[in-house]
Amino acid sequence: MRILLYLVAIVCANVITASVAPLTFGVFIVPMGTLLIGATFILRDIVQNKFGRKKTYAAIAAALILSAVVSAALGDTLLITLASAISFAVSETTDTEIYSRLNLPMSWRVFYSGLVGGILDSAIFVIIGLSPLGAGMLPWEAVPAAILGQIIVKTIIQGIGAGALSGFMKKRTFSA
Repeated sequence: MRILLYLVAIVCANVITASVAPLTFGVFIVPMGTLLIGATFILRDIVQNKFGRKKTYAAIAAALILSAVVSAALGDTLLITLASAISFAVSETTDTEIYSRLNLPMSWRVFYSGLVGGILDSAIFVIIGLSPLGAGMLPWEAVPAAILGQIIVKTIIQGIGAGALSGFMKKRTFSA
């Protein structure tokens, strides 16, 4: 069920990003799917916590393929699909490895690994997919704000998720 939830969140993030206009907060540009991408880092950590790294990498591979297929089916350009795949592979792999190596409570591992994964995901996707280097959807002047806007949203989601996990773990400890 955890792996399925992770995969569904990836697909939903792609669908929402393709079908809903991005949010703009002043200079910040945030695709609506960013709200779910932050959650996918948390879900991936939950998958890893339950099944270990080997099965997590299998889930990441499945999610990568599924994400690319959904992006193509939604009409994303090859460059956007490629940028999404590269940013996903780098950020999810980095998140997995950081999560594995931190010797901290689960909530802190979720927060720190997701923070780094979110930064990488945002920077790679915007630069490869949206900047003049990629599809040219954003001018260079807008790139930093687009990256920062996504990082802010993903960090907030990571913080909320880590806090919720911390509360859940404490409740589970006290009720056991």
